[in-house]
Amino acid sequence: MKFELFTAALAATSLLAAVGTASAHGPTRQKISESVVINAAPEKVWGVVSNFQDGGWIPVVAKTEGTGGNAPGAKRTLTLKNGATVEEEVAKLEPEKMTLMYRIDKVDVAVLPVTNYSSWLVVTPEDGGAKSKVEWRGAFYRGYPNNDPPPELNDEAAINAVTGLYKAGLESLKKQIEGGS
Repeated sequence: MKFELFTAALAATSLLAAVGTASAHGPTRQKISESVVINAAPEKVWGVVSNFQDGGWIPVVAKTEGTGGNAPGAKRTLTLKNGATVEEEVAKLEPEKMTLMYRIDKVDVAVLPVTNYSSWLVVTPEDGGAKSKVEWRGAFYRGYPNNDPPPELNDEAAINAVTGLYKAGLESLKKQIEGGS
């Protein structure tokens, strides 16, 4: 009987320790994916998406300056319309798969409430190649790395900011390529 009580107490203590640890682990990696179908051939769409030195299709971008072209290791600084800057770097470029992967090297969390951000832009043929699907995927942590983040730097703020950026960017890309304003 004493052994059973000891075992039950040990199990309860272990469970409480696990629960306490789980709530104190900090932020979790968030993942977002948005996509749009564009009425243009994949090669045409890839030509715009893969040009890392031109972020002009992203509505919040006023200017792009960079080095290294579109190859892995290429860098760019996006100057946003509000004057803030974002520094990014190409991590992987696979033209045969129409895939570009990049990372943010430096951004003020007041501008984009994320840390450790990486992103993929993937173009795939749709409708027998007459159209293109562009998927913009991102993975990141919230802007505040510790427990109890302020509302503007929590998971929800990070997810909303990136989702809004992706939706607006993809819609702008679609309008640009399809010839709309």
